[in-house]
Amino acid sequence: MERKLVLLLTYLLVSIGLLTAQISRVTGIVKSADDGEPIIGATILVEGTSMGTVTDMDGKFEITNLPSSAKTMVKTTTPRHA
Repeated sequence: MERKLVLLLTYLLVSIGLLTAQISRVTGIVKSADDGEPIIGATILVEGTSMGTVTDMDGKFEITNLPSSAKTMVKTTTPRHA
């Protein structure tokens, strides 16, 4: 009985580790190619999904819970920076 409990707990811990290893977080800064200034309000999408975000006042963005199958991100809009 004790051995079954240890095996069950080991299985659960390994499963949790595998699940969390498949989800990640991506951060970055979008800057203008012309002058290197951050771009405010640029839309960033994960290609092939409905996941995305918008850059903040410093041009920074963060996308969390990104599946491991996600490979490409796309900047979809280029608003005028301040």
